Amino acid sequence: AEEALPATPGLTLGALRDGLIARGGAHAERLARGRAIRCALNQAMADDEALPVPDGAEVAFFPPVTGG
Repeated sequence: AEEALPATPGLTLGALRDGLIARGGAHAERLARGRAIRCALNQAMADDEALPVPDGAEVAFFPPVTGG
């Protein structure tokens, strides 16, 4: 599901993930540390510590194996 979040200068994907975990609920369950999660920034695979996440960027978190 798409969700727009406010821009935070210098925000890493890891910090964004931690912020979503802190919201609790489904975010916390699906993005929990210790779970295998891949990150993409503007449709390119990215490291959890990729800097910075630009304003208006598309960020995706997903399991390491997807199919279709």
